[in-house]
Amino acid sequence: MRLSRALKEKRPQYQERHDKVILQHDNARPHVAKVVKKYLQTLKWEVSPHPPYSPDVAPSDFHLFRSMAHGLADQHFQSFKELKKWIASWIASKEHSFFRAGIRKMPEKWEKVVASERQYFE
Repeated sequence: MRLSRALKEKRPQYQERHDKVILQHDNARPHVAKVVKKYLQTLKWEVSPHPPYSPDVAPSDFHLFRSMAHGLADQHFQSFKELKKWIASWIASKEHSFFRAGIRKMPEKWEKVVASERQYFE
């Protein structure tokens, strides 16, 4: 229950709004183990199915990383530390609405997945 408690501590508005958590993760063995499924049920979290090898429906791929790639164009880093600093700065420069937009686009992406019969699309 530490994960649920941490969410409530870090995102108090979650508890105030009584929103449910919808978790999207891939079908890796650790994620689909019975003990994990049972734990997620006790938290009353909904698990959104994620087809294997579908970066077109992963918010990190279709929204976050695509946007980040534009910012990385023509960037050259001399060290890992420099890269980490750039990433932290880039994330801090984004409004909360940017991250919300990525999540809100998920239903539209899922409709495309269904329409394309689970074929990859851009």
